[in-house]
Amino acid sequence: MITTATMASSRRADPWLDTDVIDARAPRTNQAFLAIVAAISLATGWWPLVALLTLHLTFGLTLGRAWCVTCHLYFRLIQPRFGEGPLEDSRPPRFANLVGVAFLGAATLSYAAGLAGAGNLLTAIVATLAGLAAATGLCVGCEVYKIGARLRGITAHLLERVDSADVGALADGAVVEFTHPLCTECRRLEEDLRGQGRLVVTVDVSKRPELARKYGVAVVPVAVRVSADGTVLERIAG
Repeated sequence: MITTATMASSRRADPWLDTDVIDARAPRTNQAFLAIVAAISLATGWWPLVALLTLHLTFGLTLGRAWCVTCHLYFRLIQPRFGEGPLEDSRPPRFANLVGVAFLGAATLSYAAGLAGAGNLLTAIVATLAGLAAATGLCVGCEVYKIGARLRGITAHLLERVDSADVGALADGAVVEFTHPLCTECRRLEEDLRGQGRLVVTVDVSKRPELARKYGVAVVPVAVRVSADGTVLERIAG
């Protein structure tokens, strides 16, 4: 018989310690919570709910997951019963939460100033985007973060060449993948590349954070095809 304790112990990532990754279902649970509470606020006109949502996100961002109501809901009640979902980089959903704080905080100030129309508009935007993310998995804030991360890497010209001193000897056409041992997408990408017969050289950013900074890797996985001298020929992922 599989018990709740057994399922919890089978986690690859400890939700309270391995905070650089997150179960992809956890942000969707949080988005569903935001959408429902924001919708209730709009329907009832009781704007203090918006202020409470702002505090909920702010505490989670500044004090950690232990202060996040929906983190406890997901990791203590939902995940142990349904199992761990795909693990992903936690930075995009964290950025999405920062955007949520900005919109909800502005809505709260608008309500407090008597600008109910502006407050309703900002709250409706959050409710709509959160509901979209919860229902479909399309997190607009996460996508904005990823686009920004790519632009920062491109403008800094950090991935035009990979130094063999950082990753070891390279063969022509080898793929250098920046990865994390708990990242589901990273593992899937590596398996696909090896299945195609490609030589893959992995860089674990959890052990080599200085290389992530050096090459402007803001989100994993990032994979590039290189020549024998390390010149980047093609960006495959990230």
